[in-house]
Amino acid sequence: MTHIEPLTPVLGARVTGVDLDDVRSAEAGAPLRAALVEHKVLVFPGQALTPTAHRRFAAALGELTPAHPVVPGLDADHPEIYVLDAGDGGKAPVWHTDVTFVSRPPLGSVLRAVVLPPTGGDTCWTDLEAAYLSLSEPVRELADKLTALHDGREDFEEYLRDRLGGEGSTWEGERVRSLEPVEHPVVRVHPESGRRSLFVNPGFTTRLLGVSEAESRALPDVFFAVVGRPEFTVRHRWRQGDVVVWDNRSTAHYAVDDYGDQRRVMHRITLRGDVPVGVQALSGR
Repeated sequence: MTHIEPLTPVLGARVTGVDLDDVRSAEAGAPLRAALVEHKVLVFPGQALTPTAHRRFAAALGELTPAHPVVPGLDADHPEIYVLDAGDGGKAPVWHTDVTFVSRPPLGSVLRAVVLPPTGGDTCWTDLEAAYLSLSEPVRELADKLTALHDGREDFEEYLRDRLGGEGSTWEGERVRSLEPVEHPVVRVHPESGRRSLFVNPGFTTRLLGVSEAESRALPDVFFAVVGRPEFTVRHRWRQGDVVVWDNRSTAHYAVDDYGDQRRVMHRITLRGDVPVGVQALSGR
């Protein structure tokens, strides 16, 4: 029997009593999808998934995307699997939400531990709904009205140009040849729960629109100050075979880089999301 145990009062749950290799349809995945919206991060310890089983389980939760807009997938048989190899730039020691530099960021991610260092290499997640609610009411009202620019060029443009010859993956049906910044609301309304969350992150959010340069420098710091507060976070110490699924619409995460040159390899699959909708857009309907 599936057992869901909350990890903190606000974020995360440990799920036991389920073999993810048996979750092979949208019907079987529906209870876990509902739990994902509620808890935002689901930890499945001690699974034994192959790349094919990893893909099959992820497909039971939603529609799969290619591995990444820029980086190719694992192999021809598994183009959806993004290989995060610490020895090849696969480190992310900054709070970020996956792939927010495209117009339709992923709904969620399904991460599987493949090779782990002897110690270290934990991942932290933070609740962006709790972060939003921690802001004072006047600041929340301001945030509700703001739009931010998200830009992936600092992390991926050189890879796209030098290693891929200027031609990345096919994303949303089009071949990625450049990374143009995109606009998203600073506050996103979750399409399933209706809850509001901050939808900015230090990894990809570069500036605010419609405000002065000085305001664009200062205001993100106000928002980033509540992202990653300890009371809004959960930290997972990986064990071989662990799988973690998170809601990319309401969380950010941080891969702790404390293991030096030890090897760490993770496989990630992302689920196709929708265009983020802000408070202003909903109120104007």
